[in-house]
Amino acid sequence: MSYPGKESYISGRRGEEIAAEYIKQQGFFIAARNYRYDIGEIDIIAENRKFVVFIEVKTRKENAGYFPKEAITKDKQRRIIHTAKNYMYRSHTGLIPRFDIIEVTIPENGDTESAEVSHIENAFEVRGNEFY
Repeated sequence: MSYPGKESYISGRRGEEIAAEYIKQQGFFIAARNYRYDIGEIDIIAENRKFVVFIEVKTRKENAGYFPKEAITKDKQRRIIHTAKNYMYRSHTGLIPRFDIIEVTIPENGDTESAEVSHIENAFEVRGNEFY
């Protein structure tokens, strides 16, 4: 039985798996996945010795006609920042927060083994002392 959005959900989850593997290969430790608080969710929270990185993963099929990062509106950014504040408070980490986007593009044939990954560091920022 199928329902609307099922393919998109499965594609999104696979994209998150690909992004998590990619970020581990970059030397990060995955601290949390699908971290939820109040009105927001963060797909991946990764850490290294310097940064705690809050990652929004966007997955799309090739030739979709848009860039995945375009789906991250100011309102979505606000929810991610709100959720990240909670994580920082609870984790007591002294690492520098950073907000990244990882775009995963899956070929039309659905072969996730040949997906392309684009990592946008500092995709959006918190202004002034808004974070603390």
